Amino acid sequence: QKHGYIGDLEMIDDHRAGKIVVDLVGRINKCGVISPRFDVCLGDIEQLASNILPSRQFGHLVFTTPYGIMDHEEARRKNTGGKIVGFF
Repeated sequence: QKHGYIGDLEMIDDHRAGKIVVDLVGRINKCGVISPRFDVCLGDIEQLASNILPSRQFGHLVFTTPYGIMDHEEARRKNTGGKIVGFF
């Protein structure tokens, strides 16, 4: 939501794992999920970003960290690693 790509989030409880419905506002060319969600330490974020993202100026990796869900730039600023969720 900070970058202007996501509008509204709606959580649906189906008495199992649950689902999240995302309203996309911005124009996204490519997005994907990284499965399995493997651990990424702070030093490996730069290498992973260069492998997955099309360019250094474009795209975001999404991580789940002990401080919440954030992109790779914010994780680098907060000096933390985590599990990779996806990219856009």
